[in-house]
Amino acid sequence: MIQTALFMTAILSLVFAVVIFINDARSTLFRLYFLFGIFSALWMSVNAVVASGPLQLSLDAQFQFAHLITPLALATSLMFYLFLRYFTQKKLGSISVVIALPSIAISAFAFTNLNIYLDHNMVITLGPLYPAYLIVLLVNLSLVFYSLYTARVTDINTRMQLRYLKLGAITAVVPTLAFGAILPIFSNSDLSNIGPLFSVSFLIFAGVAIVKHHLFDIKLAAVRGVAYILSLLTLSAVYYILAYGLSVFALGSQAMTATSPVNVILALILAFLFQPIKLFFDRATNNIFYRENYNSEEFFAELSNILSSTVDLRGLLERVTLEIAQTVKSSQAYFFLYLDGSSDHYMSVGTHRHTRLPYHDARQLDKFIADQPGGVILTDALTDMPDIRRLLVSYRIAVIVPLKSSAGVIGYLLLGEHLSGNYTKRDLNVLSTISSELVIAIQNALSLHEVKELNATLQQRIDVATKELRSSNAQLKHLDEVKDEFMSMASHQLRTPLTSVKGYLSMVLEGDAGDISPQQRKLLVEAYNSSERMVHLIADFLNVSRLQTGKFMIDKQATDLTRIIRQETASLKLIAESRQVKLKHVIPRGSLVVYADEAKVREVVMNFIDNAIFYSKAGSTVTVTLERDHDDALLAVTDQGIGVPEADQARLFNRFFRAANARKQRPDGTGVGLYLARKVITAHGGSVLFHSVEGQGSTFGFRLPVIDTTK
Repeated sequence: MIQTALFMTAILSLVFAVVIFINDARSTLFRLYFLFGIFSALWMSVNAVVASGPLQLSLDAQFQFAHLITPLALATSLMFYLFLRYFTQKKLGSISVVIALPSIAISAFAFTNLNIYLDHNMVITLGPLYPAYLIVLLVNLSLVFYSLYTARVTDINTRMQLRYLKLGAITAVVPTLAFGAILPIFSNSDLSNIGPLFSVSFLIFAGVAIVKHHLFDIKLAAVRGVAYILSLLTLSAVYYILAYGLSVFALGSQAMTATSPVNVILALILAFLFQPIKLFFDRATNNIFYRENYNSEEFFAELSNILSSTVDLRGLLERVTLEIAQTVKSSQAYFFLYLDGSSDHYMSVGTHRHTRLPYHDARQLDKFIADQPGGVILTDALTDMPDIRRLLVSYRIAVIVPLKSSAGVIGYLLLGEHLSGNYTKRDLNVLSTISSELVIAIQNALSLHEVKELNATLQQRIDVATKELRSSNAQLKHLDEVKDEFMSMASHQLRTPLTSVKGYLSMVLEGDAGDISPQQRKLLVEAYNSSERMVHLIADFLNVSRLQTGKFMIDKQATDLTRIIRQETASLKLIAESRQVKLKHVIPRGSLVVYADEAKVREVVMNFIDNAIFYSKAGSTVTVTLERDHDDALLAVTDQGIGVPEADQARLFNRFFRAANARKQRPDGTGVGLYLARKVITAHGGSVLFHSVEGQGSTFGFRLPVIDTTK
């Protein structure tokens, strides 16, 4: 009975290992479990052979098989540890080689009398090396439990898988160790052979982890197993038919040996046929068992196309959820996204008639996710979180994919129940793979969404501001018109009394009212000069007003610049002497005629000279130079005064602008003289000349076309 049970357990372990290996032969985890299953099956089979039963082996045969128990037990425990280490840490490391060395060393003495031997009563007895074997075995099994109980697993689904593996390991290892390793020290009872039977416990718990928590894709493994079996049966049938046909029709009664050329040819034919036949049955089983299966590469490509071609946030989420729901066969799929962290600013977008997760429940989910840095979460796996599980079930949510950025959770992808069963591990891996790509695409779309909202807000503000500016501009224009009218009126009204004042002062200075004392003459000269400046100032304001109202007219006539220079320097010489400034001019002997408005050009010349005098230092010289430069008349008024700061030079000819040092030197200036000068010269088709160095002096002038009087 014990022998039969051990054989059945060995077969079950072997089938289990082969099915898992077929699932993915390239996976390191699956390969380790396959080796663990093979050694476990061999270990149980050897125990079955050694145990008393229907086989009734001789003592010598039992003794030879008993030699294998020690190395197989060590190999099984070692592979069990390596499988669990890779499952919990995703790596083996060089330490695994060091841990394997004691097992290899003990196994090297398996067939010597140091392990077991036959005593004089012909009883199988433990040898002197057995304690060392027992210590190594205990170390291997201790490492098994160390890997299980020190693993830091954050994913809930993996945590549940690990829980079942722990239960399976405890219920299998402890009794197996007690009966198979400890009991033989004290007794030669046949009960020592039943230890491996407890391995069934681990297979049961591992099966639960597979079926309920997707440790491996058992459905895929089963389908692949069916495909292998059908392939082998087909090859066997082909071999039998070919061999039988050749034996009957070609070779007659001559039998084929294993080394005969015909048999070798048949083996080669079968070797070439294996892959096409296997591929055929793979496709056939997929069509039967995986009619709704999908190609993950095609899904990734389609999803990438959606993410790269859609910029509208809502449109992006709708297309993504529809693609995911159709691919993984979900009853519903939708996104819950935080837009700016406020309670009234979030978005829920998904497939048609999806459930909606309220904001306060989403915040409760945030607290749970904060302690779960892992990836995809299955609702069925939350058996130790009844409140969260109950919340998700109430909204028909079967899978949660947290969407995390560096700043934290930005939302969730939520899937409903599977339409045709349960979500496979492959489905969960696909969802986990696309989560980071979804986060990047959603963040980009969110940024664009925020920019659009900001643009809309800014556009509203711009419209309001534009309306206000237009209103203010209309008011300013009205005020400017009123100002121009006032300046024009005031200028006209002030010119008449000032002309009278200037005329009477001139008559007194000329002696028409009788003799005056030197002291009186000095005061009268100052009054006359001030009235003269006032007349020019009013003229400037009047001209500015005319420019603003479009009434500034240029009356061009042949004008001799040499005459204007002589007259203006003569009229301003008295002012220059009062400021202790020497005024001189350098002009051609003949006339230099330009086509210009004499009165306005005269005002420009007077303004340049007047400024040069007032901004010059006492004892310095102001030079007025007039010369012909090709077809132009070139006027330059040079002083040795305060100059113009470099920072103010670009705005010097703007209306009402004055340099900082000029405002200190002459507080009564208006800043319209240079502005008018440039307007007048430009209106004549000429250009204004200017050069200045602060503290060293300035040169102001203009260039006007000359009329050739010789023609």
